[in-house]
Amino acid sequence: MAAAPDDITGLTARLRGIDGRNYGAYKTLAGVWRLDNCDLRIDHVQGDPFASPSRVTLLVDARTAVLPDWAVSTPRRRVSTADFLLRRLVIVARDLSRHRGSGGSGVISVIQPGQEVLERSAMIVRADGRVEARVRIGLPASGRRVLSREALALLLDDLPDLVEHALRADTLDQGALRRQVYSVEDQQALRDQLEARGLVAFVADGAILPRHSGVDPRPMSGDVVAFTAPATLAVVLETPHAGPLRGMGLREGLSLIVGGGYHGKSTLLRALELGVYDHIPGDGRAAVVARGDAVKVRAEDGRAVSALDISLFIGELPGGIDTRTFTTRDASGSTSQAAAIEEARAVGCQLLLIDEDTSATNLLVRDDVMAALVGADKEPITPLVSRIAHLRESGCSLIVVIGGTSDYFSQADTVVWMDQWRAVDATGAAHALVDAAPAQAAASVRTARAQPPRERATPWRLPADAIDLHDDKGRLRVRADDVRRLDLGRGEVDLRAIGQLVAPGQALAAGLALGLVRAALAAGAVDVRAAVETAAQRLNADGLDALSATPRGDLVRPRRYEIAAILGRLRA
Repeated sequence: MAAAPDDITGLTARLRGIDGRNYGAYKTLAGVWRLDNCDLRIDHVQGDPFASPSRVTLLVDARTAVLPDWAVSTPRRRVSTADFLLRRLVIVARDLSRHRGSGGSGVISVIQPGQEVLERSAMIVRADGRVEARVRIGLPASGRRVLSREALALLLDDLPDLVEHALRADTLDQGALRRQVYSVEDQQALRDQLEARGLVAFVADGAILPRHSGVDPRPMSGDVVAFTAPATLAVVLETPHAGPLRGMGLREGLSLIVGGGYHGKSTLLRALELGVYDHIPGDGRAAVVARGDAVKVRAEDGRAVSALDISLFIGELPGGIDTRTFTTRDASGSTSQAAAIEEARAVGCQLLLIDEDTSATNLLVRDDVMAALVGADKEPITPLVSRIAHLRESGCSLIVVIGGTSDYFSQADTVVWMDQWRAVDATGAAHALVDAAPAQAAASVRTARAQPPRERATPWRLPADAIDLHDDKGRLRVRADDVRRLDLGRGEVDLRAIGQLVAPGQALAAGLALGLVRAALAAGAVDVRAAVETAAQRLNADGLDALSATPRGDLVRPRRYEIAAILGRLRA
């Protein structure tokens, strides 16, 4: 049982008692203190005013937060409500933050959410209506000396004001809160219907897919073409709050997105790859959903691969290298993309998203002329076009953006032509063109028919000691300043090809989750899939706090696919 908080008079006395002392005296504040409208838990005190800020938690009881019962009635609603409160907290913290001395003295900051509604450790809403907000503050100093008067103003005035204006439902726009909670429930309802309807993705009429810029994920404004489903691909899905929604449904199997350059192909695919997440109202993609097991894969020259079976695409390599447990520290374009596919499928992915622009050409297609010049006995690569039937039979669907070859047409279940940002059903036209050129049609599937039956894939197995999150001095080292790189143990992992990581905190949490994976492997998990599943179950049961011995507010819930993708890139 947690200790009762100390009275605010004790905090005041302690602060006055350390005025002017060395900055390290602030460490005596660690503990829980009762403020006017919340309990203040001081979790970590920074080493000096120029170091990373101190971490504190504002514990707000249900009577103070006064959240409506409907906002906390289900786990999904609690995540939505926490996201809403966090966005308000960011604004209020920015307004209250002020310079109160040296370095970061007086700064109040919170993890910045993006367009997605995700579980974040910065804000937790409990089933009984309690709220926990994890905030970073700069304890005030002059040089490296304690400024107790400024610290009292920060802790006793600013933090209670933060609670009053950001964490009390009666001071918030409850209509906006309800719209967000209902919007997320509608998105989940759309996603939940996909499998039963034989669909892998849905794009609602009226969706705004283009973004403000390559670095600004907000929706583009001005003269933007809203999405409209072609009549022949239109379906209607039900939602509990918005009612029936019409939109384009992409069926299981192989869907192609074709069209000229700059007509919206990759933008549509990007919306679909992020359709595994819920989005805030006004994002433009709040009714664009994909199955939760969708994974975007691409080529990535130079990445590491560890003990992965890529033999579906890459046969025995020169020198007798067996690709059923393939390991390298420097993968080529084709082997890296094959590895990305197989590591995703190894942990349960059943929907692959691929863009021709970021793919290895020799993994996508191989024409008859090239095959005649370089015989099958000299080419270890079996292109994706020749493995569509196998993937389909294994229950895996694909959505592929392609503009440079028609070899996929004969096997496509759906062909969407993006023409000046407008979607057109070109399935019939693509099949007709193939039928009109029988020699070309035969060439496009000849290699697929020639492939021998596929043996069962080798499970992905790694020893527990392949995962080491500690540096040379034995200290835990997991850090992500952005979504491009993760510092991990004695090395780093390039994250640029893992496109469904949308926040630094997600990369950070995925890196820390490897500790749970290691523990599962050490405890006897039979393979990586079982170990990652064990880690996911622990996160489901204990939340993001399962990843850290001390409370922290910079973690964002990762998917198992990104955890596996980082694991596969470790240079063990």
